[in-house]
Amino acid sequence: MVENLSHRLPKQERVCSKKLIDKLFNGGHSYTMSAFPLRVVYMTMMQDEGEAPLPPTQLLVSVPKKHFKRAVKRNRVKRQVREAYRLQRQIVSLKVKDKQSVVMAFIWLDDKLWPTETVKQKVENLMQRISEKLWKRYTLSCIGYRVWW
Repeated sequence: MVENLSHRLPKQERVCSKKLIDKLFNGGHSYTMSAFPLRVVYMTMMQDEGEAPLPPTQLLVSVPKKHFKRAVKRNRVKRQVREAYRLQRQIVSLKVKDKQSVVMAFIWLDDKLWPTETVKQKVENLMQRISEKLWKRYTLSCIGYRVWW
């Protein structure tokens, strides 16, 4: 799927559906990796016939109230993660096949605020690792292996 690589973060790239969130966390077909202070849970989805086209990547950011009691700090962290994702999303979206989408949930793990540059590096690291996993899975499936991860 060829994507307009603008630096916007449109509504269709945000995960809002409760069904999709439940599928991501309880469906059993998701994978996880960490780069402290972030953890990402992700899964790939295929577009069904007759459905509206899916964006190549979709994003959810979660900052638990347990870590930051004040909404101002939670919102700051969410803003940092969204901005880092927005600038780096082409790393993953260019590896996604047609009629496929990657749904990602970034979860904050630390009780402290981090500098924006560090958050950008961590998000880039996670997205690079997801991209490598997608590419490895795609190349293995092309040569005939059944891949379940």
